[in-house]
Amino acid sequence: MGFAASTGNATQLNCVLQWNLTVELLEEDGDAERGGGQSRIQTYWEPEKPAGDAQEFEFKDLKKATNNFDEKLKLGEGGFGVVYKGLLPKEHVHVAVKKFSRDVKGKDDFLAELTIINRLRHKHLVPLLGWCHKNGMLLLVYDYMPNGSLDKQLFCGREMRTLEWSVRYKIIAGVASALHYLHNEYDQRVVHRDLKASNIMLDSNYNARLGDFGLARALENEKNSYAELEGVPGTMGYIAPECFHTGKATPESDVYGFGAVLLEVVCAQRPWASDATFHFLVDWVWCLHREGRIVEAVDERLGNDYVVEEAQRLLLLGLACSHPIATERPKTQAIVQVLSGSVSVPYVPPFKPAFVWPSMASVPTATDIDITDDTSSRFDSGWTPECISRESYV
Repeated sequence: MGFAASTGNATQLNCVLQWNLTVELLEEDGDAERGGGQSRIQTYWEPEKPAGDAQEFEFKDLKKATNNFDEKLKLGEGGFGVVYKGLLPKEHVHVAVKKFSRDVKGKDDFLAELTIINRLRHKHLVPLLGWCHKNGMLLLVYDYMPNGSLDKQLFCGREMRTLEWSVRYKIIAGVASALHYLHNEYDQRVVHRDLKASNIMLDSNYNARLGDFGLARALENEKNSYAELEGVPGTMGYIAPECFHTGKATPESDVYGFGAVLLEVVCAQRPWASDATFHFLVDWVWCLHREGRIVEAVDERLGNDYVVEEAQRLLLLGLACSHPIATERPKTQAIVQVLSGSVSVPYVPPFKPAFVWPSMASVPTATDIDITDDTSSRFDSGWTPECISRESYV
């Protein structure tokens, strides 16, 4: 086994961390023509036992726990695979079993998630209990979160209760704390890369638990501050605009995703809607901010059961985190301080600044110009002169 690499006049050191061999053979019994001409035999790799406290589970135990991966026990699914609710037969403990797809991407997501989250310890992260790899089956075992995902709590209508204001504030603060830990308090800086409501779980007390680290990457603080992207992974509305140009995920792009989640929780509206006048929730909220009506963005189901000052703080913080220019977004430490009330919200201009690439050290804001001027050439705001109602947005 080997590989070729060319570096010109430079030199480099290469190390094989894992390998996969696929052999294609022609059938010998004449069935090749009937079977498509080839049969594919793939050798199975065995991952090394990861560092951390997670245990290796027996496949038979997880199969029994999920009743042979019964569809009725399915909690959710995505590009990675499917998550099932399970009951460990020996411990009598409910768990969430994440079954990855058996393709190359599934293997990569499994390894990335196992490698990173197994070393992380924080009260606002979903705890990893263990893992299993058997005959190509890739499984991770997590604590079961009885209140499901934040996404389901916000948008499943009558099936879920309307989250009280204090609970929403607590959820936002919990996610901010988790993100600050990933960016600043762990040995290596970790970029989550897929921060969204469906990846935030809620425990029995509605505490936020950030999960799904399949796209996460650890950064070497002294050498680089970004993770290379293969394409632009993520969900529309949560992806920072610069990612489409750089192909790199950064702590700043994580903050942008947090801003989208924050506005989503306060407004109970999805960050992006293809059939709305305002495609992006942030544009609608910024428009209300311009007209001094920002609290009108608060989820109408709450009625008057919220604290106006806190609502203003959260909505302005959401806009600050959603700033089109990455360098203008607050750091996670400042976000945590704003949520605790120890510092003020960063200044948010009434007009949404234009996205500029390459990013500039500073960009003009509405305070730098006469706002009675025609600003269409200076700002790409994404909204019409008059703000629309909530009904027009949703």
